[in-house]
Amino acid sequence: MRGLDLDYMLGLVPVILGYVPLTLAMAGAGMVLALLLASLLAVERVFPLRWLDWLVVLFISFFRGTPLLVQLFLFYYGLPQVVSVLTNIDGVTAAIMGLTLHFAAYMAETIRAAILGVDRSQWEAARSIGMTQWQMMRRIILPQAARVAAPTLVNYFIDMIKGTSLAFTLGVTEMMGAAQKEAAGSFLYFEAFLVVAIIYWGMVELLNQGQKRLETYLNRAYAR
Repeated sequence: MRGLDLDYMLGLVPVILGYVPLTLAMAGAGMVLALLLASLLAVERVFPLRWLDWLVVLFISFFRGTPLLVQLFLFYYGLPQVVSVLTNIDGVTAAIMGLTLHFAAYMAETIRAAILGVDRSQWEAARSIGMTQWQMMRRIILPQAARVAAPTLVNYFIDMIKGTSLAFTLGVTEMMGAAQKEAAGSFLYFEAFLVVAIIYWGMVELLNQGQKRLETYLNRAYAR
């Protein structure tokens, strides 16, 4: 049994780190778009419109009930066959689309639960002083819901970063794709994938520390 090729692993670290910006860019873009879409979906679920609610429920059910990899293949390989505008879609765009829609479905339910978790007296107090529904949501309900939902949303962002590793199946050379190519050339698969695993692990641990700081910041007004 051979030992680890540590020299190879150390030489591979800067190569993999060179693809971290692309990984974070895909996850960041997906997170921003997913958060915007999820907020709209959550508000619609709280204040349902009869003609729209069934579509929202169907959307959430589909994207929560199917694997992310299947969705990525659907956007990259399937949709261009039926939607001519998407014929020239690239792997990065397809990956961002898949991450956005997949995680928006989960985040919508988290945000909806956080909104409904705001004490009903807050809703009644806002209505009693003549606030419109939009003013009530923007000034009273959503800020309180954000404090409750934030830790879970950060966890979704962590999952989204890890989910970008599937983009290599669409031909995107990100961290996982780079590790796959390096391993194929050297046949040192264990070392290559161990390096990329450690880098992902380090990124997630940094985000976990950021999440703890965020929770402390959001809860400062409630500390006794």
